Amino acid sequence: MRHIFSSLAVLFFTTACFGQTSLAYNLKKDAVFTVKQEAQQIITQELDGATHELTNKIDGVLEFKVLAERDSLYDIALTFKDLNLLMTSSIQGELMNVKAKEVNEEDMQSQIFNSLLNKPVKMVLAKNGDILEVKGGDKLVAQMAEASGLEDEFSLNMMKKSLQKEFGSEALSNSYKQMTFIYPKQKVKVGAHWKNEYSGKLQAKNLWTLDQVTNKNANISGKADVTMDVQEPTTTMKLKGSQTTKITTDITSGFIQKMIVEGLSKGASTMAQMGDQEIPTTIESLITYELIDPQLETK
Repeated sequence: MRHIFSSLAVLFFTTACFGQTSLAYNLKKDAVFTVKQEAQQIITQELDGATHELTNKIDGVLEFKVLAERDSLYDIALTFKDLNLLMTSSIQGELMNVKAKEVNEEDMQSQIFNSLLNKPVKMVLAKNGDILEVKGGDKLVAQMAEASGLEDEFSLNMMKKSLQKEFGSEALSNSYKQMTFIYPKQKVKVGAHWKNEYSGKLQAKNLWTLDQVTNKNANISGKADVTMDVQEPTTTMKLKGSQTTKITTDITSGFIQKMIVEGLSKGASTMAQMGDQEIPTTIESLITYELIDPQLETK
């Protein structure tokens, strides 16, 4: 009888183990992952019965190259291979239209974003996707500011401070956690939940669910409460809302194959020229990350 119970215990233990999946990054040195990013953000402001809509569209190509694995961490080189920005206003029309690969000598923005391309920064990635450190962002900001052609020290420092908020080491770390920081620390089975959070301009408290596992992919969904707190010299913005995420990952490497992030936040913004008057503000966003073949992308 004891042997029967022992056999049953082994059977139940084995079944439980097979029902669980280890979700994590398992990257090999020199592996290269090329990701296409597309983002649309619609900012709607209401003032005295009038509506102003600002639309930001960004698309770009990012390259992640594995430099080394050490102590369960990965050293990754992150390189912007392409970046395009289009900003339009329902009142003022087109405000910015920059294609980083197409340099316009008479356009400062064009020169700044062109200088961003093919300049790798180094990130340290944990197996669960948390970005622990980014090195080289500050150097990147200095190069971008220099490319602006500004010569007086005051204007140059103002440019650096502005760029630092988007492309400095800390800003890059916070920005790309949305794409990478998706895994639990322990094995999970289909239907299991886990939580994590990240900060920055967008603070998110995430609840993740493992929806499906095959021999090739894992499908993960996420819901998050988000807070946006933007403090600029001329503008502030404080909003709260929610975010939903759908992810398909490669079960072997752990790298995403596709990720879709949708967000809706509401709150208020203020402008320096309007004093302390709060303007009701809504932001709708849609971001897609997709693994691509870089050779096909350039054809």
